Amino acid sequence: MSDSGKMRKIKNTFARFLSNKSGATAIEYGLLAAILAVGIIVGATGIGSVATDMWNGISTDVGAT
Repeated sequence: MSDSGKMRKIKNTFARFLSNKSGATAIEYGLLAAILAVGIIVGATGIGSVATDMWNGISTDVGAT
């Protein structure tokens, strides 16, 4: 295959990639999943801190009696 044939094949592949909308949908779902994961992690971290403080307070109260 000549260099011009290879370039034409690359251009055609790139053009098909740009016109394919299913790839964009997959990326959108991936971004949505990533945002949800970050939200869950942040929420769980906050709840974990509150729970730790609560149990430390209970432990202190029980140890003080």
